[in-house]
Amino acid sequence: MPLFRPAPIRLQPYFGYRSRSRFKLQARALRQPQRSFEPGGRVRAMRTMLAQFASREVEGLPVTLKVERRGGSPLVAEAVSDREGFVHFDLPLEPAWELPEHPAWEIAELSFLGPDGPQRFVAHVLAPGLDSRLAVISDIDDTIIETGITGGWRSLARNWPRLLAQLPGERQAVPGADTFYDALAGVEILPQDDPLLEKRVTATHRPFFYVSSSPWNLFAYLVAFQHAKGLPLGPILLRDWGLDRATLGSASHGLHKRGAINAILAMYPDLRFALIGDDTQGDLPAFAEAVEAFPGRIAAVFLRMVAGEALSLAEEEACATIRGAGVALWLGDSFAVGEQFLHALGFTPGGETEQIVKAVEKAGVAGKRG
Repeated sequence: MPLFRPAPIRLQPYFGYRSRSRFKLQARALRQPQRSFEPGGRVRAMRTMLAQFASREVEGLPVTLKVERRGGSPLVAEAVSDREGFVHFDLPLEPAWELPEHPAWEIAELSFLGPDGPQRFVAHVLAPGLDSRLAVISDIDDTIIETGITGGWRSLARNWPRLLAQLPGERQAVPGADTFYDALAGVEILPQDDPLLEKRVTATHRPFFYVSSSPWNLFAYLVAFQHAKGLPLGPILLRDWGLDRATLGSASHGLHKRGAINAILAMYPDLRFALIGDDTQGDLPAFAEAVEAFPGRIAAVFLRMVAGEALSLAEEEACATIRGAGVALWLGDSFAVGEQFLHALGFTPGGETEQIVKAVEKAGVAGKRG
């Protein structure tokens, strides 16, 4: 009999998303107790944060997915966790599964047979609505929160106290991000009651997707931060990484971001997107590539100027590409200024793409750099 009982196996479901023809959901099998981000002193905060990275992955765990579909048979699939504990479901929907009238968070059940019997976990899957015309893809790092873990070893060394000693509620959002994002997101769509839900989860009029170079270990932390700061929730596309040059190098950030943005755009051919980022990790070139690869699909580009430096040659070329394609581009150092422009032009929660384009174009007159 072992001296110490091992931690129970649990699943960490990540936010999934679907179209009428494709379903994507990922989770991770871990031997790790559920962590709480409740305040309790600096030492407890550091222990909680360090525990996010001290993950013990479970390989070879069979996991069953089940999603109830109104008017149709349930979606059922099985997958096995890989060596890093990840369980991937990327499923074609045949026959097609029609989207709801308005954006909604749908419920998926993940289950496995553990040492203590059957275990079930609830996952949330975003379904854009039939009335959705515009969605948002936003960066996280240095756009809504300064994570301090991207940009190289020096950045990591300089910012480790912020990363390892501050809980989500203690972190400061980028000034103006909450009201600016709320203006873009539009009104909340209240979900129907579901017996599987302990808390009501609301979708927004315009679906949000987030792309970040942060590790999957920080998923729960980032969701708690977004919730605490009143930011719209949406699927978060993170990375699996190690403490090496391949992970922390600037080139890897761009590759991950480009791949994630392109995958979202390809999955929703009927949606146009507003892209939001900053000037610290090559967002402009990534956005310009999306503009070229998906003509007519990008409604506007918002870039928060953080570094305070002149645009590089690559960024200047990216600006020319974006503007040359007729996509509105706003460069500014304050989301509060961008939010003021939106309101000054009568931007309303029910407005659509044309209003955003007009707002960005007018903002660009006063906010452009370079």
